[in-house]
Amino acid sequence: MLEINVKEARSKLSTLLDKVERGEEIIIMRHGKKVARLVPTESTGDLPSLERFRKSIKISGKSLSQTVIDLRNEERY
Repeated sequence: MLEINVKEARSKLSTLLDKVERGEEIIIMRHGKKVARLVPTESTGDLPSLERFRKSIKISGKSLSQTVIDLRNEERY
């Protein structure tokens, strides 16, 4: 496990990501304290799909734009 400070991590991010892809774990330190950990993703290598997540959300009721219009109309009268 490699420990590295924030300034050095910024300048060597690409190299650090290469190491993480090979299975290494990187700890990022700020003022001598651990603040983050870079680890490889799950064995599938794929990150969750944002598009699939968005499609899974079901919205009920009126749309936000219609709610705003209704509230503005109520305020006028």
